[in-house]
Amino acid sequence: MSTQSTDSFASRVGIVRETRRTLEQQFDRILGEHGAVISRLAYSYEAVAGMREELVQEIALAIWQALPHFRGECSERTFVFRIAHNRGLTHVGRRRPPQQSLDDLEEADEPVDPRPHPDEHLAQMNQRERLASAVQSLPVAHKQTIVMMLEGLSHAEIGEVLGITENNVAVRLTRARKALKEAMGVTQ
Repeated sequence: MSTQSTDSFASRVGIVRETRRTLEQQFDRILGEHGAVISRLAYSYEAVAGMREELVQEIALAIWQALPHFRGECSERTFVFRIAHNRGLTHVGRRRPPQQSLDDLEEADEPVDPRPHPDEHLAQMNQRERLASAVQSLPVAHKQTIVMMLEGLSHAEIGEVLGITENNVAVRLTRARKALKEAMGVTQ
């Protein structure tokens, strides 16, 4: 092998290493910035703790695999949501009917604020559980739209993630809100 081809090979190896290092840093930053959102989105698809963790790992793996192909044609946030949404749908499509044992039930992942009165805290927890249960009971199309709205995505971003128009997003949100009110027993 000639010196020139050895230098060229070493140069390419260096470029590959630098590219990988850059991707690893980008991946770590994405998970740092969007990890909580990914977990909440996974919860909207999977209520059982073990299955939810599996889904979060699937989403992280899918992000890692798609990252080299990300060209910035949409925001990074939309990119993450699109991957999480697609993984969630795939996950839901192949799972068995939910069977949750008492061992799988866990308390909320949020730290408890010691300042509220215990009765007030209990009422808040019950309300959160009712809302989470109501969201879980929605059809997937409504569930995914409402979760993305709760995460602060605009109608345009939700439409981009789901591949629908902004008007269709508005219609889905209206229907999802109505279904949530019915599920929670809220009268107008």
